[in-house]
Amino acid sequence: MKKNSCCISSRLRHCILASALLISPFGHSTADAQQGFDKVLTLESITFQINCPNAGSLNDVTIAPSGLKEINTPITINEADGSVTGAEVADINGDGSPEIYIYLTSAGSGSYGSLIAYSANHNKSLSEIYLPPLENDKSNAKGYMGHDRFSIAENHLVRRFPVYRDNDSNAKPTGGTRQLEYKLVPGEASWQLKLIKSSLQ
Repeated sequence: MKKNSCCISSRLRHCILASALLISPFGHSTADAQQGFDKVLTLESITFQINCPNAGSLNDVTIAPSGLKEINTPITINEADGSVTGAEVADINGDGSPEIYIYLTSAGSGSYGSLIAYSANHNKSLSEIYLPPLENDKSNAKGYMGHDRFSIAENHLVRRFPVYRDNDSNAKPTGGTRQLEYKLVPGEASWQLKLIKSSLQ
């Protein structure tokens, strides 16, 4: 992995399934995803501008940092699977170097969602954050059919999705809502989001 490359290949390895419906079981509309996304977020004197045209099923997502001590070269993820539906800046590991979290939802039935995330290592340059695929976690993936929602809460990345029982329709899950909480930890080649709590509500 090249931490500071300007171009990252499509089909990100941390893609997960997400809703294809205009209205999810959480009541979240994806109408905004059909418009271009352009947002500037700042934390700890580091600024991130996130831009995505949201012009089709595949989109280029650009992260333009400023304020880093060494490398402020924009990073573009080519042909990311989906449209950007939200972004947040945080410092969930409390090291004084912010992270940027970008949430995507793809189009079409049986669509995929994905997380794009980077950390400002010692406020010098950006390095990728890896989210393990949910399908590798058989216990928490049981009854999963997408409709994920991501957020930052209490220094964790939180992912919530409805749980489907057998014979549930896509629009009417009856198994409650699963919430997964991740903390940010250093990995061998990059930062990683480690699952620390799973609950069913």
